[in-house]
Amino acid sequence: MKLISFIHQNSARIGALVTQDGQQRVVDFSLAAPSLPGDMIGLLQGGESALAAARQAVASATSTLALEDVRLLAPIPRPGKIICIGLNYRDHAAETGQPLPEYPIVFSKYANTVIADGDEIVLPRVTDQVDYEAELGFVIGKTARYVTAADALAYVAGYLPINDVSARDYQTRISQWTMGKTFDTFAPMGPALVTSDEAGDAGKLDIRLTINGVVLQDSNTRELIFGIPELVEALSEVMTLEPGDIVSTGTPPGVGMARKPQRYMRPGDVVSITIQGLGTLTNPVVAE
Repeated sequence: MKLISFIHQNSARIGALVTQDGQQRVVDFSLAAPSLPGDMIGLLQGGESALAAARQAVASATSTLALEDVRLLAPIPRPGKIICIGLNYRDHAAETGQPLPEYPIVFSKYANTVIADGDEIVLPRVTDQVDYEAELGFVIGKTARYVTAADALAYVAGYLPINDVSARDYQTRISQWTMGKTFDTFAPMGPALVTSDEAGDAGKLDIRLTINGVVLQDSNTRELIFGIPELVEALSEVMTLEPGDIVSTGTPPGVGMARKPQRYMRPGDVVSITIQGLGTLTNPVVAE
């Protein structure tokens, strides 16, 4: 399923994207399965029985909404945790001249950064070094603590594109990256949370970023240094991962900071991230 959060008739709802007659439409779970929770974290907390009910609602829905009649939200508008992994593509490490890390480099974003497909990335007035980073995100589906890599994928609900927007000057002022990563609007994600059964092998997905139609990042998740199972194992030995937590797995080469000349985002740009099987996340860029 392609699970979404959205606004319709001034009401926040969840549902699924479906294709009918070549057009994307929306199954509204508040109509098709009113017993389901009304938010995405609640749905995930409901476990496999809730997801099975959602699948049944999608299969049996007799009416759908036009996509243009709803406003998409981020699939999980206010995640409990946004955990990000730095320097996690072999080809990106080579691009930056850095050795491969021996352990995942971890930092965080917060809920203030989250925006949806179609929302504006706002360039803060205090920086002119705002960079793009196409990333595969995965969402935790059930509580995970001390999970081994062998069992890890059973704890993953699904996947989505994420843009780990970064103010490079703020990021590099000190050894901790947080300030450069947590400006408002710096975590576009979506359009949908694609469930694991539909996403296929997340370790073999093409990932591409364009600005104004020009390809700037183009790689495959097989280049990940630490794959999803290893990340779940490493993170869950430190913290309890909960349904709706998001892990962003790092970016491939081609970021603006590493280019010659450097290419940071500018007002008027349109940034799109496409991940094989997960859809395209597109956001216009504006000045604050």
